[in-house]
Amino acid sequence: MSRPARALLDAQALRHNLQQVRRHAPRSKVMAVVKANAYGHGLSWAAKILEDVDAFGVASVEEGMELRAAGVTRPICLLEGFFGADEIPLLGRHQLAATIHEQSQLQALESASGAAPIAVWVKIDTGMHRIGFAPEEVPGVLARLKACTAVAEIRVMSHFANADNKFDSTTQSQIERFMPLCQGLEGSLANSAGILAWPDSHLDWVRPGIMLYGASPLIGRHARDLDLMPVMTLQSALIAVHRRRKGEAVGYGGDWLCPEDMTVGVAAVGYGDGYPRHAPPGTPVLVNGRRTPLIGRVSMDMITLDLRAQPEAKVGDPVVLWGTGLPVDEVAAQAGTISYELLCHVAERIPRVPFEGGAVTDTNARTSP
Repeated sequence: MSRPARALLDAQALRHNLQQVRRHAPRSKVMAVVKANAYGHGLSWAAKILEDVDAFGVASVEEGMELRAAGVTRPICLLEGFFGADEIPLLGRHQLAATIHEQSQLQALESASGAAPIAVWVKIDTGMHRIGFAPEEVPGVLARLKACTAVAEIRVMSHFANADNKFDSTTQSQIERFMPLCQGLEGSLANSAGILAWPDSHLDWVRPGIMLYGASPLIGRHARDLDLMPVMTLQSALIAVHRRRKGEAVGYGGDWLCPEDMTVGVAAVGYGDGYPRHAPPGTPVLVNGRRTPLIGRVSMDMITLDLRAQPEAKVGDPVVLWGTGLPVDEVAAQAGTISYELLCHVAERIPRVPFEGGAVTDTNARTSP
């Protein structure tokens, strides 16, 4: 019997969330963002489930090549572009599009010879102030790309800074700044938050990320209220149940003291698996489907739980860290972080077990992490 910590991946939920993208942006093409190992869910697995999207967004040529090796034939865009001129031949060979956001990339394309022409997305800085060409640079950049023999087709994109806050005027300003710069080219603005809260941003392409995996991209809105289903359920089991006396310390540092004689459970999961080390006492988990508070410090491989409300709990009982019944957004908020980080940080040693929206059919199966 193997260690019980595992991440269950619900293919039906992933398809459902894609349907929500299309419901909100029915006239837009969909570039599914699967970078960072599909937010920790498994790059090739997610791409296979999302096979009928119009394109995939990744962070590097290595991720693009992994998708091609897995048989993905849809367009793939490197959202940070290439990192050196030596990657340009690989882009042509594997039919990978590149985001162009910096003069050195433009110069590398102009100097490239012999490689197959590639599609490019011009990244425009409309207010994020991270990467991208300033608006006044865009006409010149487009003119140079149109004259470049290494470029097959050109599209434009930008990225929202504050779209998670539907009351922040920055997003509307970014939309207004972007629209005149498209110059008849296909454009993309909307991330998950844009898809759900800013319909004027949908344009030709939308780029859903976190909403595909069932977490909320909007401040103050729960995933369930947005009709998003959790794709990953991180689960484990109790490996010990003990009676502790009033005043006894639990865990590293002795920070947490038993307020009375009580039952304490230990679950096989910890920060070595990607569970947040700084999750404070009181962070909820589900034991036997019921909310149970974390106590003590998170260890590398274990957490301790207050079982006073479940005196019948026993070794082997299931523990859910987040997912079905416990939103990852809630756990992230308790730990002072965001759902993106928790999902992306699920460790390689955690088996990914795919299933189809019902019972898990093979608990020994796993995707590539």
